Amino acid sequence: MFSQYIDSPLGPVQILATANGISAIRFVAAPQTTEQPSALTALAAQQLRAYFAGTLSHFSLPLAANGTAFQQQVWRELCTIPFGQTCSYADIARGISNVKAVRAVGAANGRNPIAIVVPCHRVIGANGTLTGYAGGLDKKAWLLKHEQRQKALFG
Repeated sequence: MFSQYIDSPLGPVQILATANGISAIRFVAAPQTTEQPSALTALAAQQLRAYFAGTLSHFSLPLAANGTAFQQQVWRELCTIPFGQTCSYADIARGISNVKAVRAVGAANGRNPIAIVVPCHRVIGANGTLTGYAGGLDKKAWLLKHEQRQKALFG
């Protein structure tokens, strides 16, 4: 397992990777372990810094998150949400052709281990309100505003 930390406007971010891809990106209170970077964690760090600087709107990283087949399906669908836009859990359920799975989609969304890159922060309640985010609703609101500002500037 490889690990690296970056500083972000929202605090420290931990990047974890296997030899096959990025396995986790998460907000942390402080670096918790000694870094063991790899080419993949360095690439993720570079792309995350560009995202926070407002110069990157699409990540290009190999992903290797552990999860059930259903979770993987939901996480792939999350990656189709356009930069600077939002959708509901019901939209994701429709996207995976399982309209009755709204609650299960919400649970899978909440277990997404790869924050920002797999943009679970772009999923909001059907009524337009911000709903749970593992990093905290303040971070979710910041990420959405950041993307909307960048989209407005660069189209």
